[in-house]
Amino acid sequence: MNEIIIHDSHFYNEDCITGCQAHLPDGSVDLIVTDPPYGIAGDTLHKHYNRNEAFVMDGYIEVPAADYGDFSRRWIAEAARILRPNGAIYIVSGYTQLYHVLAALRATELLEVNHLIWKYNFGVFTRTKYVSSHYHILYYEKPGPGKRTFNLTCRYGLQENAPDGGSFNYQDREDVWIINREYKPGQVKNKNELPTALLIKMLQYSSHEGDLICDPFLGGFSTARVALGLNRRCVGFELSPAAFDRGVARLQTLTPGDLLGQLRQPQTETLANQGRSWDEAEITALLARYEALRAEGKTKKAAFEILSAEFGRGRWALERILKRRRGATDGDPIG
Repeated sequence: MNEIIIHDSHFYNEDCITGCQAHLPDGSVDLIVTDPPYGIAGDTLHKHYNRNEAFVMDGYIEVPAADYGDFSRRWIAEAARILRPNGAIYIVSGYTQLYHVLAALRATELLEVNHLIWKYNFGVFTRTKYVSSHYHILYYEKPGPGKRTFNLTCRYGLQENAPDGGSFNYQDREDVWIINREYKPGQVKNKNELPTALLIKMLQYSSHEGDLICDPFLGGFSTARVALGLNRRCVGFELSPAAFDRGVARLQTLTPGDLLGQLRQPQTETLANQGRSWDEAEITALLARYEALRAEGKTKKAAFEILSAEFGRGRWALERILKRRRGATDGDPIG
């Protein structure tokens, strides 16, 4: 066994299934973010991506397609065991073996939160079918008392509007993520590294500083680098000695928290009545005031801005009540 401790984080050069059993107690991990082998002969990907393998790190270990179902069941069972109640897991997967990953998840107590799509650039060029330019991200939680960590306004405040008038927060939380791969010409890289922006997004929404993040398949150690950069702790496994040694060397030059200063600061505003239950008198007043503003010729956007200031509520709270009470059949649908 080869264990390295860096910045209060533990990394093991061993198989993740036996490694989890040996080193991680039940319910000890807050969040799992991982990109397991895809079972698609990853050692030949350069033939499809037309890239120079001279800059791709040696040591990529693929899982034979015939073994992928059993492999998925075994490592995902361990992931479910080590997750704390209300902890979450993100699994990045291609489509070829996706059904095995889904079947393995459904064999555990884990529950689906979202099935996300990551749309990227540099898809696989094809001549006889559509270009493949996305991966699946399976976002699941472990049931338990309390609430799953989801930092709603960690990136954008609820009142921040995009130039088109839409909500930045809403757009950032849609289930299709358009994030480009990182272009690293002439740099040594792992076979299929996840971009820093993608990892930051998952860790911002689903963890806090000091949380323990696990990556069972460290590869190029991207998850570990982002976790430490966001002042989280990390534990992970990598079977390849070459990949492990290179990843550890990269972490040893890292300063914990060095990514925090690069994060966008959301513009958050605490409204007077945010989160408070509605009473009938307030609902009646809201309905009457909305009708009056619309009768004055105010646009819906302008009406909601006025109502938000007057009632101390966010747009989504106002819209939900108006839809519920007015319906969408009175000739003036909300939305």
